[in-house]
Amino acid sequence: MTNIYDFSMSSLQGKRIDLSEYKDKVILLVNTASECGFTPQYKGLQKLHEQYADKGLVIIGVPCNQFGQQEPGDAKVIADGCLINYGVDFLITEKVDVNGSNSHPVFAYLRHALPGLLGNKIKWNFTKFLIGRDGKPLNRFAPITKPQKLEKYIKQALGSP
Repeated sequence: MTNIYDFSMSSLQGKRIDLSEYKDKVILLVNTASECGFTPQYKGLQKLHEQYADKGLVIIGVPCNQFGQQEPGDAKVIADGCLINYGVDFLITEKVDVNGSNSHPVFAYLRHALPGLLGNKIKWNFTKFLIGRDGKPLNRFAPITKPQKLEKYIKQALGSP
C-alpha cells in the first residue's frame, strides 16, 4: 500500500467508502469517541469542515472503543450523539479498532507511516492524521491538539494562503 486511496472503510450506516473517492482532496482522519474528555473537539472539527470542505478538505471521524471504553454505543447511539450534541455532518465511519491485531488496515498503515510518541501505536481518542492531496500522510497530531491548531497545516495542504 502506497497511499490512503488503496483502502476502504464502511460508513456508520454500513455503506462501503472507497477512500479513492477522495483523490485530490485533503483528508483529516480522526479516531473519535463519544464519552471522552476530548469529545468537545467535534465542535472544532465541524467548524473546520464548514470552513474548508468547499476548498477540498474531507474530515472523517472514526469511532473507536479501545481507550477507556469511551465509545460503547451502537451506530444509532454514535450518530445521535454526533448530530444532536455537536451538529456534525462530516463523514463518520463504523466503529473500528485502531491498535492491535484487529486494527483497521487504514490505521495500521497510518501508524506505520507516521509513528507517534509511543511508536507504532495510537495513544488515545482524537489522534488526528492529515493526508495530502496525493494520498500520502503529512502530519500526525496528538489528542490534545485542538482542531483550530490544525488550520495552518490544512491551509498548507490545500495550497491556500
